[in-house]
Amino acid sequence: MTDRDRVPDPPAGFVPSGNRGAFSSHNGPYFHRAEMGELTEQAFYALPRHANGIGLVHGGMLTAFLDGLMGSAAYRTTRQTGVTIHLSVDFLHMGRVGEWIMGEAKVTRSTKDVAFVEARAHVQGVDLVRASGIFKLMRRRD
Repeated sequence: MTDRDRVPDPPAGFVPSGNRGAFSSHNGPYFHRAEMGELTEQAFYALPRHANGIGLVHGGMLTAFLDGLMGSAAYRTTRQTGVTIHLSVDFLHMGRVGEWIMGEAKVTRSTKDVAFVEARAHVQGVDLVRASGIFKLMRRRD
Protein backbone atom coordinates (compact mmCIF):
# COMPACT_ATOMS: atom_id res chain seq x y z
CA MET A 1 0.00 0.00 0.00
CA THR A 2 1.36 3.40 -0.95
CA ASP A 3 0.75 6.64 0.95
CA ARG A 4 -1.67 7.61 -1.84
CA ASP A 5 -3.83 4.59 -0.91
CA ARG A 6 -3.69 5.10 2.86
CA VAL A 7 -7.01 5.80 4.52
CA PRO A 8 -6.81 8.04 7.60
CA ASP A 9 -8.78 7.30 10.73
CA PRO A 10 -12.52 7.64 10.05
CA PRO A 11 -14.59 10.50 11.43
CA ALA A 12 -15.59 10.23 15.09
CA GLY A 13 -18.26 7.59 15.68
CA PHE A 14 -17.54 5.65 12.45
CA VAL A 15 -16.13 2.11 12.31
CA PRO A 16 -15.09 -0.15 9.40
CA SER A 17 -17.96 -1.93 7.64
CA GLY A 18 -17.78 -5.64 6.89
CA ASN A 19 -19.89 -8.19 5.03
CA ARG A 20 -20.42 -5.88 2.06
CA GLY A 21 -20.03 -8.39 -0.75
CA ALA A 22 -17.19 -8.59 -3.26
CA PHE A 23 -18.15 -5.56 -5.38
CA SER A 24 -18.51 -3.16 -2.45
CA SER A 25 -15.49 -4.56 -0.63
CA HIS A 26 -13.42 -3.95 -3.76
CA ASN A 27 -14.70 -0.35 -4.04
CA GLY A 28 -14.28 0.51 -0.34
CA PRO A 29 -13.24 0.55 2.32
CA TYR A 30 -16.53 1.80 3.73
CA PHE A 31 -17.31 2.89 7.27
CA HIS A 32 -20.58 3.22 9.16
CA ARG A 33 -21.75 5.04 12.25
CA ALA A 34 -21.52 2.63 15.15
CA GLU A 35 -24.47 4.10 17.04
CA MET A 36 -27.81 3.63 15.33
CA GLY A 37 -29.96 6.72 14.92
CA GLU A 38 -32.87 7.66 12.71
CA LEU A 39 -30.59 7.85 9.66
CA THR A 40 -28.34 5.14 8.25
CA GLU A 41 -24.92 6.80 7.96
CA GLN A 42 -21.87 5.60 6.04
CA ALA A 43 -18.67 7.14 4.70
CA PHE A 44 -15.64 6.51 2.52
CA TYR A 45 -12.35 8.31 2.07
CA ALA A 46 -11.82 9.30 -1.57
CA LEU A 47 -8.65 7.64 -2.84
CA PRO A 48 -7.03 8.18 -6.26
CA ARG A 49 -8.66 4.94 -7.50
CA HIS A 50 -12.09 6.48 -6.82
CA ALA A 51 -11.39 9.38 -9.21
CA ASN A 52 -12.09 9.99 -12.87
CA GLY A 53 -9.49 11.29 -15.34
CA ILE A 54 -9.67 14.86 -14.03
CA GLY A 55 -9.22 13.95 -10.38
CA LEU A 56 -12.83 14.20 -9.19
CA VAL A 57 -14.66 11.38 -7.43
CA HIS A 58 -16.23 9.33 -10.23
CA GLY A 59 -20.01 9.53 -10.56
CA GLY A 60 -20.15 5.74 -10.73
CA MET A 61 -18.39 5.52 -7.37
CA LEU A 62 -20.85 7.95 -5.80
CA THR A 63 -23.79 6.07 -7.33
CA ALA A 64 -22.56 2.69 -6.10
CA PHE A 65 -21.94 4.17 -2.64
CA LEU A 66 -25.48 5.59 -2.38
CA ASP A 67 -27.06 2.42 -3.80
CA GLY A 68 -25.39 0.35 -1.08
CA LEU A 69 -26.23 2.93 1.57
CA MET A 70 -29.90 2.92 0.61
CA GLY A 71 -29.95 -0.89 0.55
CA SER A 72 -28.53 -0.84 4.09
CA ALA A 73 -31.23 1.61 5.19
CA ALA A 74 -33.93 -0.61 3.67
CA TYR A 75 -32.58 -3.65 5.53
CA ARG A 76 -32.20 -1.79 8.80
CA THR A 77 -35.78 -0.56 8.68
CA THR A 78 -37.55 -3.67 7.33
CA ARG A 79 -35.16 -6.46 8.38
CA GLN A 80 -35.42 -7.81 4.84
CA THR A 81 -32.77 -7.72 2.13
CA GLY A 82 -33.70 -5.28 -0.60
CA VAL A 83 -32.59 -5.36 -4.22
CA THR A 84 -32.65 -2.20 -6.29
CA ILE A 85 -35.52 -1.95 -8.76
CA HIS A 86 -35.28 1.80 -9.36
CA LEU A 87 -32.50 4.30 -8.74
CA SER A 88 -32.52 8.03 -9.47
CA VAL A 89 -29.37 10.11 -8.92
CA ASP A 90 -28.83 13.87 -9.13
CA PHE A 91 -25.24 15.14 -9.21
CA LEU A 92 -24.95 18.53 -7.52
CA HIS A 93 -21.29 19.21 -6.73
CA MET A 94 -17.82 17.68 -7.04
CA GLY A 95 -15.99 15.49 -4.57
CA ARG A 96 -12.20 15.35 -4.60
CA VAL A 97 -9.51 12.86 -3.71
CA GLY A 98 -8.52 13.27 -0.07
CA GLU A 99 -12.01 14.10 1.20
CA TRP A 100 -14.29 12.08 3.45
CA ILE A 101 -17.52 11.47 1.53
CA MET A 102 -20.33 11.19 4.07
CA GLY A 103 -23.66 9.58 3.27
CA GLU A 104 -27.00 9.31 4.99
CA ALA A 105 -30.19 7.53 4.00
CA LYS A 106 -33.66 6.92 5.36
CA VAL A 107 -36.65 4.87 4.38
CA THR A 108 -39.54 7.20 3.60
CA ARG A 109 -42.13 4.46 3.19
CA SER A 110 -42.32 0.69 3.02
CA THR A 111 -44.90 -1.95 2.17
CA LYS A 112 -44.67 -5.71 2.53
CA ASP A 113 -42.95 -5.86 -0.89
CA VAL A 114 -40.97 -2.65 -1.41
CA ALA A 115 -39.10 0.10 0.45
CA PHE A 116 -38.77 3.69 -0.77
CA VAL A 117 -35.49 5.31 0.27
CA GLU A 118 -33.88 8.75 -0.02
CA ALA A 119 -30.17 9.50 0.43
CA ARG A 120 -27.50 12.11 0.03
CA ALA A 121 -23.71 12.20 -0.04
CA HIS A 122 -21.91 15.30 1.14
CA VAL A 123 -18.53 16.75 2.07
CA GLN A 124 -18.57 19.03 5.10
CA GLY A 125 -22.29 19.63 4.65
CA VAL A 126 -22.13 20.47 0.92
CA ASP A 127 -24.32 18.01 -1.01
CA LEU A 128 -22.52 16.19 -3.81
CA VAL A 129 -25.29 13.80 -4.78
CA ARG A 130 -28.92 13.17 -3.88
CA ALA A 131 -30.64 9.91 -4.74
CA SER A 132 -33.86 8.03 -4.33
CA GLY A 133 -34.47 4.36 -4.79
CA ILE A 134 -37.08 1.65 -4.66
CA PHE A 135 -36.00 -1.69 -3.25
CA LYS A 136 -37.78 -5.03 -3.71
CA LEU A 137 -37.86 -6.73 -0.32
CA MET A 138 -36.77 -10.34 -0.54
CA ARG A 139 -38.08 -13.08 1.72
CA ARG A 140 -36.11 -16.15 2.60
CA ARG A 141 -37.50 -19.39 1.23
CA ASP A 142 -37.75 -22.32 3.56
